[in-house]
Amino acid sequence: MKKREPISHIMTKTVVTANEKDDLKTVVEKLKANTIRHIPIVRGKEVIGIISRTDINRLTFGALFEGQDNADEAILEMLTVPQVMTSKPKTVSSDTIIRDLAEIFVKEDFHALPVVDNSELKGIVTTTDVVRYFLEQYD
Repeated sequence: MKKREPISHIMTKTVVTANEKDDLKTVVEKLKANTIRHIPIVRGKEVIGIISRTDINRLTFGALFEGQDNADEAILEMLTVPQVMTSKPKTVSSDTIIRDLAEIFVKEDFHALPVVDNSELKGIVTTTDVVRYFLEQYD
């Protein structure tokens, strides 16, 4: 097993992002259209927040009750991206070692972290990326 592998080898480099001025429906559409669970919120190239699919599910009823689409729409229209996002999310740099990242995920119960170098978004890394990496070590 490679002991000092940086996360730059496993992170997603082409990141789907949203803007703080986007509406929540746009964010939900991006999550669904790209089959992703986390979306960094950016101002220019700076990460100012992150929204997860879980954050959205906490706000909406669609997953719990049938026929509640109108209620979901109303909630998404009432709230703004800054009201829902986790502000100033923890980030990691692209040279962070995968093992260190795994420890962060375990200790802090994160499932995704933006990868930032020199105050600029360079990627995103998830628990799925880490698990996939560890599984490859067994091949």
